[in-house]
Amino acid sequence: MVQASPRPALSGPALVRLLARLADADVAESRQTLSDRLSQWLGWTDAITLSSALSTSPPGVAAGVRGYDAERDCARVRHELAQAITATNRPRTRRRPGDMPPPAADTADFADFRQRYLSLQQEMETAIGQLRGRLRVALAARSSGMARLATLDAIMERVLGARERSLLSAVPALLGTRFGRLREAERQALADAESAAAAAAAAAAAAAAAAAAAATAADAADAADAADNGTVADAAPVAAIVPGAWLDTFRDEMQSILLAELEVRFQTVEGLLAALRTC
Repeated sequence: MVQASPRPALSGPALVRLLARLADADVAESRQTLSDRLSQWLGWTDAITLSSALSTSPPGVAAGVRGYDAERDCARVRHELAQAITATNRPRTRRRPGDMPPPAADTADFADFRQRYLSLQQEMETAIGQLRGRLRVALAARSSGMARLATLDAIMERVLGARERSLLSAVPALLGTRFGRLREAERQALADAESAAAAAAAAAAAAAAAAAAAATAADAADAADAADNGTVADAAPVAAIVPGAWLDTFRDEMQSILLAELEVRFQTVEGLLAALRTC
């Protein structure tokens, strides 16, 4: 029998690897250089703006914010966003007065998860955008070269922001497909287990009836007891499948993807922070 060759391991960001696994898709490594990919995302007016920023004299050194701790600010924003992701992704074990109970797995609606994901995306975009602005102010106060870098970052944020939003907006749709697959897989597993248990119980009952017909009344009673025990044992696989476990799996996967998206969004922040460390 011909065996399928294993998929090549992706070396990209964790977000890409997670989405490829959840979508069960073959994703090939891009052979394009960074400049080739950027050329597809930038319009001619964007190219002119970037060229002007690179060719003109560096802007003057701006006044910085006294006492600004960039490292602490970045750590704070990252921590707060990670906390927002983990806090909203799990239903509270102890609800506050007036809170609605979390939806049961059989009544869960992906629309609720989609709205939660979109809200967290907006929260990340806003918080990280404001953080980049503060880092640019700090950079511009260091030197004329760093002021130019801050200007370039502001331009790149503006021209690539729409492209970033477009790409990341596709993530909820992939999660919606995964949501449906997990729910259907559990339904099928429960149905298969129940069918197997019913078939085993029927076989045990038939065996008990045959034994009773060929044995004494006492032996028949023993056979009936054995049949009862066999039915309970055969029913165990049904109990082993915890109804609703698929929803916990989905929540965990959604949280992992959100945290991976946070890391992708924070790459520009890490670049600005690295530039500040060189000053």
